[in-house]
Amino acid sequence: MKNMFTSIKTSKQNKELVSQLTRRLNLGAENVIARMAFTYSLSKDKKLDLVKIADSQGKEYSAKVLFGDHLDFYVALICVQYNLYKSDKDIGKYVKMHIDEGLTMIHNEIEQNSNITGTEFLISKIERGLKAF
Repeated sequence: MKNMFTSIKTSKQNKELVSQLTRRLNLGAENVIARMAFTYSLSKDKKLDLVKIADSQGKEYSAKVLFGDHLDFYVALICVQYNLYKSDKDIGKYVKMHIDEGLTMIHNEIEQNSNITGTEFLISKIERGLKAF
């Protein structure tokens, strides 16, 4: 698939946040936490406004590092959420915004429950998702 999204940079504020969450949750490399943040934000079914995009002075991820061999699936999630075609020039911006949003959301939840482990955090989200069925 050909699209304009080759890499993204988190906001300056989230550069340290992704490192903190990676250490705190101990679920793998920073790209794992960024991927979780992206999907967590998308799971809330909230459409983000490109006018409110944050700076891009944070952690940089190539599309390959961020999504591995599954880039097409992650791009498809954005396309469905925003009714875009897979080559739309704004896909990378939406990916960036959902990563930034998700990092903030995860950070806020962890702050409210400082004793939770990364595994417990994931299990709670999976259980909540299963109950929604």
